Amino acid sequence: MIASLLAATLLAAAPAGPLSVVKSGNADVQKAANAPGATVESLATVVEKFVDFEELAKRALGDKTWTSLTPPQRKEFTETMTGLLRASYAQKAIGQAQADVKYVKEEAKGNEATVHTILTLKKDNIPIEYRLFRTDAKKEWRIYDVITDEVSLVDTYKGQFRKLLADKGFDGLLTTLKSKRAQLEKENAGKSAKGATATPAKAEGSAN
Repeated sequence: MIASLLAATLLAAAPAGPLSVVKSGNADVQKAANAPGATVESLATVVEKFVDFEELAKRALGDKTWTSLTPPQRKEFTETMTGLLRASYAQKAIGQAQADVKYVKEEAKGNEATVHTILTLKKDNIPIEYRLFRTDAKKEWRIYDVITDEVSLVDTYKGQFRKLLADKGFDGLLTTLKSKRAQLEKENAGKSAKGATATPAKAEGSAN
């Protein structure tokens, strides 16, 4: 009896698996997108509960560049990219709000995992993979990359960053990202999620 209670307590306290994180995240996004008066900003707040924008930004920049930055530069870059990613990811989520999602399979190895899904939007079936990580076995799984139709959001940004760093240096990259963030946030201001008709793109939030 005691052993059964202990086992139940441990199971209840265990962090949700990758598939459960993606499923509950998508459910929360659809609920938020269909709420009266929903906006991109309110939806972004929901999205950031299960998406690690900081990790996405760090991986997109690359370890070599990241380690070369000073702490203030890392902070400014992370804050800028988080704002940009929140806005662009929320736009994508709005486009998928009325879609049907089929959860195909979950693959996990160590602290990295992938959840394979198929998004049905109107007559289109779009394969989408969610990549997740956790810092250790006791921590929650968090999404850091979304691969739409075999195009990775992290890889897309990484390619753009590489070119901008070569052409303009880090300060030029940061200025470009701030400009893009301001543009997206201006576009999203006051926009109703119910009125949005955007469809998932192969890569959102271009930094160019």
